[in-house]
Amino acid sequence: MFNKFSPSTDVTGQTPPKSSVQRSIRAAILSQCKIGAETLEQVWPKKESLIHVKCRNHISIYTIHGEPLFFQQSDGPIYPTLRLLHKYPFILPRVGIDRGAIRFLLSGANMMCPGLTSAGGYLPPPENALPAGTPVAVFAEGKEHAVAVGITKLGTEEMRKVNKDIGVEIVTHLGDELWNQQTL
Repeated sequence: MFNKFSPSTDVTGQTPPKSSVQRSIRAAILSQCKIGAETLEQVWPKKESLIHVKCRNHISIYTIHGEPLFFQQSDGPIYPTLRLLHKYPFILPRVGIDRGAIRFLLSGANMMCPGLTSAGGYLPPPENALPAGTPVAVFAEGKEHAVAVGITKLGTEEMRKVNKDIGVEIVTHLGDELWNQQTL
C-alpha cells in the first residue's frame, strides 16, 4: 500500500474533520484496537484536533501535529502506524514470523502460512484465535518491535490446518514510505 507513496504527489489535501467525525473515528479505533480509553487519551488527547490527510487510492492518514498516527483505506479498518505500534505494542493482536520470512516481508510481500506456523513463527493459542479480517501486528523471530501491520486473510486456526496460501496481507512494513515519513 505504501511502497511507492510520496507525500509530494500522493497527498491531495489536509483538513480537520468535524468534531462529530472525530468522535466516530475515536469510537472506531476503540472498537477495532485493543487500546483502552486512557491509552487513546495519551495518544490522541480530546483537546487536540486530528488532521485528515487525504491521499490517492482512497487512503486516509490521521495525524496530530503532523505525526501520522492512524491510517485507513476506503472504508476498511483503521490501522495504527508502525511508529505508534512501537510506542504501544499491545494495541493490536500479534502474530510472528520465522527468520526466513523477514527479508520477504521487508520487501513488501504478504506473509504465507508456513512462515507463521513454523518453529520460529507465532500464532495465538486456540482459545484466543483470531478470525479472518483482523488487523494484526507482525513481529519477527528474535526482534523486539513489530516489523509490519497487516490483516489476516484466514482465521488463525485455519492457518494451522491449511498451512499454505496467504495468512496475513501486509499493509505497511518497516522501510516503506509511510515509515519514512515522520511528519506529513
